[in-house]
Amino acid sequence: MTETLQGKVVLITGGAKRVGAAICRRLHAAGAGLLVHYRSSALEARALQAELNAHRAGSVTLAQADLLKVSSAAELIKAAVKQFGRLDALINNASSFYATAIGEVSEKAWDDLVGTNLKAPLFLAQAAAPELRRSHGCIVNILDIHAELPMTSHAVYTAAKGGLLALTRALARDLGPEVRVNGIAPGTILWPDDDAWKDEVARQRIINRTVLKRVGEPDDIAKAVQFFISDAPYVTGQILAVDGGRSVSL
Repeated sequence: MTETLQGKVVLITGGAKRVGAAICRRLHAAGAGLLVHYRSSALEARALQAELNAHRAGSVTLAQADLLKVSSAAELIKAAVKQFGRLDALINNASSFYATAIGEVSEKAWDDLVGTNLKAPLFLAQAAAPELRRSHGCIVNILDIHAELPMTSHAVYTAAKGGLLALTRALARDLGPEVRVNGIAPGTILWPDDDAWKDEVARQRIINRTVLKRVGEPDDIAKAVQFFISDAPYVTGQILAVDGGRSVSL
């Protein structure tokens, strides 16, 4: 892979596993230095760090933080600058996802889902803004096609991702012209880990709703992230659906 991001520094939240790890691997292969944030996935984070640093020593550092604490945003930005001397891109990937049926919604669930999916990206963007303005960098927010196509019993998650969609566009206006802000809305890429999503018939029903009739790959999202960082200098305030055509299918 051409090292189009050589000399660039990227902070990725929730980067230890699943789609986050795929983003880390692709950006690292393109030459970027990485600060990989994790909350509880310490083993996966250390394994990923060892894997990537074996290819380029000292190119990946880790930071543990609870993004529900506002103070963690500034701490993560400081950690990136302390380690690498700059920051060129912020990838807001960390997310909580689970059902919240109406009649059973708790304040704790609201605080968690809105906190990880909307509040944390806002405060991270705010903390990163001075460094990103300096580097003429960018922010990429990972949304969900269900921000505009609500799922049954996921009202809080849908509201949080819908808010992140609006926030992406608002930040593009507020941080321009120095900083570009865009979003990616994945469709079916990886199935959630919980048992509720292990029904093969239900999975196939979802797949059949896509135009391409298949599940995507984590690297599909990673490629879109790299595009926004390195190949889209005149694009800001946009949401790219990477969903196999689900958002245009009835």
